[in-house]
Amino acid sequence: MIYFVFCVLLSLTVSFFCQMGEPMQLKDEGNKHFQAGDFDQAIECYTKAIKMCKDKKVLAVIHRNRSACYLKKENYSSAASDASKAIDVDAADVKALYRRCQALEKLGKLDMAFKDVQRCATIEPKNKTFLETLRRLGAEIQAKLKTTFSTDSRVQNMFDILLDEEMEKDKKEKAANNLIVLSREDAGAERIFQNNGVQLLQNMIETGKPEMILAAVRTLSGMCTGHKARAMAIVNMVGVDKICSIMAVDNEEIALATCNLFQCINDSLSGGDKRDYGKEASLVLDAAKDLKNILLSLLEMVGSKKVSGHGRDQALNLLCKNVPRKGKKEKDNSRALFTIDHGLKKILKVCGQVPELPDQLLLTENTQLIASVLLNKLYDDLKCDPERNNFRDICDEYIKSKIDPNNMDKTIHAINTISGLLQGPFDVGNALIGHQGIMEMMVALCGSEREVDQMVAVEALIHSSTKMSRATFIITNGVSLLKDIYKKTKNEKIKIRALVGLCKLGSAGGDDYSLRQFAEGSTEKLAKQCRKWLCNPQIDAKTRKWATEGLAYLTNDADVKDDFVEDEMALKAMFELAKSKDKTILYAVACILVNCTNCYDKKEIIPELVQLAKFSKQHVPEQHPKDKKDFIEKRVKRLLKAGVISALAVMVKADSSILTDQTKEMLARVFLALSDDPKDRGTIVAQGGGKALIPLALEGTDAGKVKASHALAKIAAISNPEIAFPGERVYEVVRPLVNLLHTDREGMQNFEALRGLTNFAGFSEKLRVKIVKENALPDIENYMFEEHDELRQAATECMCNLVTCKEVQERYLEDGNDKLKLLVLLCGEDDEKLQIAAAGALAMITASQKKLCTKMTQVTAQWLEILQRLCLHDNPHIQHRGLVIVHNMFNSDDNELTKKLIESEMLEILTIIGKAADNPKRQEPIDTARACLVRAMDLGLIKPFSSPS
Repeated sequence: MIYFVFCVLLSLTVSFFCQMGEPMQLKDEGNKHFQAGDFDQAIECYTKAIKMCKDKKVLAVIHRNRSACYLKKENYSSAASDASKAIDVDAADVKALYRRCQALEKLGKLDMAFKDVQRCATIEPKNKTFLETLRRLGAEIQAKLKTTFSTDSRVQNMFDILLDEEMEKDKKEKAANNLIVLSREDAGAERIFQNNGVQLLQNMIETGKPEMILAAVRTLSGMCTGHKARAMAIVNMVGVDKICSIMAVDNEEIALATCNLFQCINDSLSGGDKRDYGKEASLVLDAAKDLKNILLSLLEMVGSKKVSGHGRDQALNLLCKNVPRKGKKEKDNSRALFTIDHGLKKILKVCGQVPELPDQLLLTENTQLIASVLLNKLYDDLKCDPERNNFRDICDEYIKSKIDPNNMDKTIHAINTISGLLQGPFDVGNALIGHQGIMEMMVALCGSEREVDQMVAVEALIHSSTKMSRATFIITNGVSLLKDIYKKTKNEKIKIRALVGLCKLGSAGGDDYSLRQFAEGSTEKLAKQCRKWLCNPQIDAKTRKWATEGLAYLTNDADVKDDFVEDEMALKAMFELAKSKDKTILYAVACILVNCTNCYDKKEIIPELVQLAKFSKQHVPEQHPKDKKDFIEKRVKRLLKAGVISALAVMVKADSSILTDQTKEMLARVFLALSDDPKDRGTIVAQGGGKALIPLALEGTDAGKVKASHALAKIAAISNPEIAFPGERVYEVVRPLVNLLHTDREGMQNFEALRGLTNFAGFSEKLRVKIVKENALPDIENYMFEEHDELRQAATECMCNLVTCKEVQERYLEDGNDKLKLLVLLCGEDDEKLQIAAAGALAMITASQKKLCTKMTQVTAQWLEILQRLCLHDNPHIQHRGLVIVHNMFNSDDNELTKKLIESEMLEILTIIGKAADNPKRQEPIDTARACLVRAMDLGLIKPFSSPS
């Protein structure tokens, strides 16, 4: 048995050595071939050995050897793979690591190769080959990084990705965004331009893919911004016609982006570029020709059938923004005159379109109202009667050319054009309606069998009754007609328009309770019907918009206002319409909100004048009982509960000429009314009201900007600036607040602005610096002299928060002014809040500027008396501030001043306070008094009391 076991073991041992012997023999054979330079034979031997070998360590050596062969054969992928297999067995295999490093370097994977040779150098730190390779690879990596992150390389990479058909969508989107960002930097824009970027961008546009076109247009906008020479070059390379054709596509986002491109070009060519080109200035040609071509092309787009509704809107928006003068102080209105001569008829054509008829221009819901706004701006830009007469003559000629008794389509086009003028330059439209036969034609159209005729005529009647005199004429002649249409027609669209006409006529007296046009209860019935239509989701949005128009007139009546705000469904339906793409509703919604919050301008009623008017039998306006303060407050609460702020925030964002300065002013008035109660301001902030107010405070009418700034001040006074105005927006709020400090503003506006600035100044150093840069200090200092107690207190509190700013401290250090004297004297006032603010400011400023400790003793002889009163004050907050000022004086390095304080009654005051027992309510003054005494002992001015031995 023992012999048998021995035989078996011997057999297994022989078998093992035979198996091991063959791979080893193949390995040795491979080594001989490698040394002879026969790498193919060596690889063959190593491959056979790998298949037969079972020992991991031997297998790792063979893989490492084969890796060397692959390196010689320049098969770097296989070399790296074999070396990795050897490293998997032994992570410290220096030969395998270095061979993989060599392979990875050849494959361009420098960072991975660097890591391998770094490990080699760690294992064998004195190996010169490893150290040299490490140095060389480090230099190559730095060079590659520099190239990779250079602007040229980044630009080319972006284009390569964007124009690669097989590239993943996510990578293309990222590349497009990167290209847009690069174009917004001057260096990046120049690199794109120099590297044939304009041609590559045109290639992107030619792909026809919306995302490519959008990225290309936005990149071109970045390149044109603020650089006249580059903008001119791009206009000539791409062509105005090509840019117009891009804006003409039926894609709102592309049309808007192209509109922005045109605006960037216009700004750069018309003087927005302020850079100094030096010797190259002569190469920057006159831009007048390009600007004229752009204007002509935009006018051509307005009347072209090839242009989409979105493209036409943007063309009209560009004309609205760039043709009229920015202000009446500018004398040159040649652009308006040129536009009237070459494009007025085209704009009138847009106003006259009737979408229900065939062969009409493509329009959006907003197009015709934007055209009306443009007509109004052009007419308003004219300077003299001959220019205005020319405008009227062109309109008159156009209307006459369209009126044809034998062609009803042309006739209703003329009537619709008059409607457009009535919504724009009302006087021109009003004069046209007064022409013989026009009003009769409108009345005749109301009785037409075609519903489209009735619709156009009713709308014209509505728009023609905007002013009281015209409304009186129609009340006399047209109310019965509108009532007849309302009762007989089965078409909801016509019915609702007739109702709006009646609403408008019924509200001709405004909020004057004594001037009701209709019988008692009639306006409430009309409003109820409007609310019913407004809340019906089955009726199309355009028809529901007319219900809102009706309510805009009817809410002059306080009974209607109260009923409307109680109807939460109607409120929410109106807010949803305000958030829709149809921006023609903005004005009507703004009117309703102004009426419901009673934030329109009200004439002050002087009792003596009322008596005089009654005596002379003149009309005296009467206030509706429901227009009193408590009713208004209830309506405000209902509006906030229904979500008015989110609707207002969306309305403010409308990027359209329809959001006129007058509409902005109304929205600002509404915001101010909503923010009256401090309890509601948190709701306004939470729903985005703070952000929405900023553009209203910076743009629009003077009155609108003041109202929006006042609302901002109310919010800024009690809100955390970071939450109310997130990000960088908070710095935009400072200027509107500072503007409210002007002496021509109302006292309440001054007060609220000071409170808002006080809150901001206490928040961060950056905000304090911003307030100083906006030149607010002179106004704040003036209000510190104000006789009005609340204004003086608010200004002092604001200064208290500003004194930590170096620029403010420097003003107090200057000689020849009474700033420090005023601060000291205010500390002696009887108003405790004023004392707290003034003493706090003095405590902080003397702590920061030791020189002021001495200076305050020189500006007034009352300084010591005032200081002692502060230190003896019953209010611990005031007492603490007074003691801090004393402590600052002890630390001022002015020995004479310190001695003067110790020799006065101040020592007794400090001793009494310092010896007092600890008291949580007065601990701060006690601790400060003790600190003063310790400081006096340190200076050797007093000695500690010691009992005799």
